[in-house]
Amino acid sequence: MRKTVIIGGIALASALLLASCSSNDSMSGMDHSSSAPAPSSSSQAAGDHNADDVTFAQQMVPHHSQALDMAKLVPSRSTNPKVVDLASRIAKAQDPEIQQMQGWLTSWGAGMSSMPGMTHESMPGMSGSMPGDDIKKLEAAKGAEFDKMWLDMMIKHHQGAVDMAETELSKGSNADAKALAQKIVDAQQAEITEMQGLLSQS
Repeated sequence: MRKTVIIGGIALASALLLASCSSNDSMSGMDHSSSAPAPSSSSQAAGDHNADDVTFAQQMVPHHSQALDMAKLVPSRSTNPKVVDLASRIAKAQDPEIQQMQGWLTSWGAGMSSMPGMTHESMPGMSGSMPGDDIKKLEAAKGAEFDKMWLDMMIKHHQGAVDMAETELSKGSNADAKALAQKIVDAQQAEITEMQGLLSQS
């Protein structure tokens, strides 16, 4: 009889202890999830951000859009298959990034309203942006002249994007925005090196 009571008592104590542990685990998990949700791309992007994150997206969207406009000029004007290939890669990389940043701005309730009168061709004060006159000259060029002008302009344009991305890395707070900024720095610095190599061959 005594053995049964002891064993029963031990079993009961064990059950209570296990229940308590699992309860604490679930509670701590609930506390954790309520104060710091798992950083999925949508929840993180819609969550913590600062004014620098907003500025980064608001400036990078039209900057990327201008790069797409420049890339679209290449197939009908360039005679260099390497330039055509590079332009295609730039467009494929930057178009999804534009969609991503526009999604962030919507979730942040920011939009593009803070930049009145901003166009792809005229971005005053924006690092690396191309004035409308330069774009018109590019549109009028053909062949090797076009390739050289396009590479020169796109190198400057990329350098502007790298500058903006580095500012986001140092001042932004949103993890997804900073991850994109790092991706832009890495990709566009590599493309700058590639374009400098193409220029040296021309």
